[in-house]
Amino acid sequence: MGRATSRLRRQGRRLALLALFIVVSSGLWLFQEQRYRDAFTWQGVPNWDAPSLTSFHRVMRNDGYLLGWSDVRAGAVWVSYRVAAVKDAAIGSRPGFSADWRTLWPIGTDSYSGSGYDRGHLAPNYAIAAVHGRQAQVDTFLMSNMLPQTPELNRQLWQRLEEAVMDHFAPRFEHLQVITGPIYAEGFSNAMDRVGVVEVPVAFYKIIVAPHPDNPRTLAFIMPQKVRGNEPLDDYLVSIDEVEAKTGLNFFPDLTPAVEQTLEGRVSTHGWALEDVAHKPGRFQ
Repeated sequence: MGRATSRLRRQGRRLALLALFIVVSSGLWLFQEQRYRDAFTWQGVPNWDAPSLTSFHRVMRNDGYLLGWSDVRAGAVWVSYRVAAVKDAAIGSRPGFSADWRTLWPIGTDSYSGSGYDRGHLAPNYAIAAVHGRQAQVDTFLMSNMLPQTPELNRQLWQRLEEAVMDHFAPRFEHLQVITGPIYAEGFSNAMDRVGVVEVPVAFYKIIVAPHPDNPRTLAFIMPQKVRGNEPLDDYLVSIDEVEAKTGLNFFPDLTPAVEQTLEGRVSTHGWALEDVAHKPGRFQ
């Protein structure tokens, strides 16, 4: 009887220590996860107002950026990252594309071959490498960070906007928060337009925030796939409310209602000097 009681006590202590270890480990993981999310988002991680089959997504961590991944779309629905002004950034050689084991569907590096679409970056190679380093640059070449973009968009108009963010907007502010991603056709009207398993977006959005605590400023753009590439950037200015309406996302869930209404409901270029770069040709034109 005494031996059995002693054995039960030892087992109880082991179970208690195991439970304590699980609780502490889980707490540390949640703490680190929150710190990581805070480092690459502003006013909360983007989420959905109305959950649905097409709205469900997983948040995936990468060096330099966060990504919201949809297994239904077989593509990211948003990417969030921060950039700052850099001087004479010397980034490494261009990494090779690589598959991402975390995606449910097999999306290989040659999945876009013969489709007529480019492998379009969401988190951009140069900006992430210049600000966050080599491993972050390598992570931008994961296929989970790619979506099908027409060459005219990817190599011209989209590239010009990415260049403006780093070379023009970032030097004007201490740092910038950027959220970017696809816009899909409403409902399932375009669901079968795919490159392999990856659904092809009809447009792309980019939201840029200068998150000054007293006076945050925002710019938002929606750029369709069918562009020539030499259009002025300001032709595609929209409000954040419009992007949210087309995506179903709530980009900054921690904003107070009053600030959200002011910041997301208007289109204002004050302080950005957008006119200085709106017509500037890209490096590939």
